[in-house]
Amino acid sequence: MAGAGAAARGRFAVVGGGIAGVTCAQKLAAEFPSEDILLMTASPVIKAVTNFKQVSKTLEEFDVEEQPSSILEKQYPNIRVIQSGVKQLKSDEHKIYTEDGKEYIYEKLCLCAGAKPKLIVEGNPYVLGIRDTDSAQAFQKNLAQAERIVVVGNGGIALELVYEIQGCEVIWAIKDKAIGNTFFDAGAAEFLLPKLTAESRETPIECKRTKYTVEGSEEKGRPTAASDKLGSALGPDWHEGLHLKGTKEFSHKVHIETLCEVKKIHLQQEFIQLQRTSLTFPKGEKNAEPDEVLWPVYVELTNGKIYGCNFIVSATGVVPNVEPFLDGNNFAVGEDGGLKVDKHMHTSLPDVYAAGDICTVAWEPSPVWHQMRLWTQARQMGWYAAKCMAADALGESIDMDFSFELFAHITKFFNYKVVVLGKYNAQGLGSDHELMLRCTKGHEYVKVVMQNGRMMGAVLIGETDLEETFENLILNQMDLSAYGEDLLNPDIDIEDYFD
Repeated sequence: MAGAGAAARGRFAVVGGGIAGVTCAQKLAAEFPSEDILLMTASPVIKAVTNFKQVSKTLEEFDVEEQPSSILEKQYPNIRVIQSGVKQLKSDEHKIYTEDGKEYIYEKLCLCAGAKPKLIVEGNPYVLGIRDTDSAQAFQKNLAQAERIVVVGNGGIALELVYEIQGCEVIWAIKDKAIGNTFFDAGAAEFLLPKLTAESRETPIECKRTKYTVEGSEEKGRPTAASDKLGSALGPDWHEGLHLKGTKEFSHKVHIETLCEVKKIHLQQEFIQLQRTSLTFPKGEKNAEPDEVLWPVYVELTNGKIYGCNFIVSATGVVPNVEPFLDGNNFAVGEDGGLKVDKHMHTSLPDVYAAGDICTVAWEPSPVWHQMRLWTQARQMGWYAAKCMAADALGESIDMDFSFELFAHITKFFNYKVVVLGKYNAQGLGSDHELMLRCTKGHEYVKVVMQNGRMMGAVLIGETDLEETFENLILNQMDLSAYGEDLLNPDIDIEDYFD
């Protein structure tokens, strides 16, 4: 160990080069131009927000770009990027030890180390977790040789994946009754399903988001990240520029197995010893036949069915990446494994804050906001955490950020614009609510969640132009009982009522 003077100091340190960490470091750098801001990241690239648009009071759209950290340091001369993972945090000494053997002393620290894919099983070569650019590339290599894959999971990534894959049989196992459960209900799923089975694809609308490649990674023969290495999370267009095509010539074959989970995964030898029957790809209404083909791996589902496949994609959500920080520190941890934060983004330890996927909100949230591990929230939390750190450092007080008033997210599924607002799936409302729907097949799907005459949430699929009106109605909690079903009547211009 070097002498006492060896540790570098920074008034503010941020761990994590994803959206939350980079946003936090940028905001701190702007607030304290004469202070060095230390940003520690395990990856050679950072994720930066570009083309930011405030669509409405609470809805925002942006692209995410992978950039070499030198670009960030050019824009903010007082950000020092330290390219090394964190080995240990000694919070009582305000010290961080990095993997490369250095130590850093901070006054205030923000942990933004994200989350990692929750794999159905660890260490099985036939199970791929998808969350970041490196795993998406590994996935594409495997898909090129694949005739059948099994996709497990029912979030946004699984949904997009199944939609994009062509020329390969897909068995999609979901634990819910309907697809896309994190974002929709069964009605929205029904609205989207025809798109999933359509043989011909309309040409996709030109997509403006970044192509996810790590600059120069091919030429330099950069070692590919093993699945336990942490990459940054994918956004809604992560599949752009990846050719998701298997070996078969047909375009789309998807079979959905609902209300089931993976019971066990058998390698080929184990399966042969089991002496059980696996199934062919179900066609039409007929039951699947016993399969004659031998596959590299077999998935046994909790509904008793067994399917062979080339590999399994685990798109079953994420676990907060808290490992490196827990040892020797007494963090309060939430039920989902994240570091608990109060309404000023403090963890339970002095001078340690957290933001993004690694944290779990432990304040009493607004009745129409909830935490979800999404890019939009990572950006908002990173920005707000920096404001809180600055306020604390200057001894000022600060109000809760407006972005936590209303849950609002805008994305795209199957080429439709999708906006979700508030308690869009009646989260936490129990049976005390009612739904109103308006649906034009192939064009739009509008659902609102009402409670005691007040709008609590909405799902808007397609170009509905209702998002600002509904955002206002949810925020101001106006009593709408007088309008009854007319609330969604397309012949009534609802905006005229609520200007």
